[in-house]
Amino acid sequence: MLQTALLIVREENADRLTLGHLAVRAGVSKPVVYDHFSTRSALLIELYRWIDTERVDAFRNAMASSPQTLEETAQVLASAYIHCAADHTDEFHVVGAALAGSSDKAAVFQELLDNCVRMFIAVLEPHAGLSSEEMERVCTALVGAGEALSGATVRGRHTVDEAIDTLSSLIRGAFRQ
Repeated sequence: MLQTALLIVREENADRLTLGHLAVRAGVSKPVVYDHFSTRSALLIELYRWIDTERVDAFRNAMASSPQTLEETAQVLASAYIHCAADHTDEFHVVGAALAGSSDKAAVFQELLDNCVRMFIAVLEPHAGLSSEEMERVCTALVGAGEALSGATVRGRHTVDEAIDTLSSLIRGAFRQ
């Protein structure tokens, strides 16, 4: 059903994503949809999580499949993070905007940030000689920097390339020995 929900967002926009419309598009009865998602907000939250998990997993797998230097890893990681966070035209941001005002959004957003920290740890660990606790703190700080840079980029404070260069530099600096 989440795949169908994503198609509705892509083809019709997030405003059209209702439980009733999802049932029609998925070819199931409304009670089936209501059994999975009790409210529209619950549906949006699950879709938001699913999109994020798919992105993080794809990036982690791509990074793991080809060993890279710290410089290459930092550049690819910074570029992917800034481009994703600054792209407000894709489904992730459309669904996030539809969740605005939801009391659950803050908890979900923190969960997604934690997901990003785990992804940073997974791709940067081969370049670090840090304890698990230190690695988590450093990656949390890097994700925080990525969020701040992408937010400033969206507000026009600097360019995407400047944000990528800065985040890449911070990543490299955190792991140079």
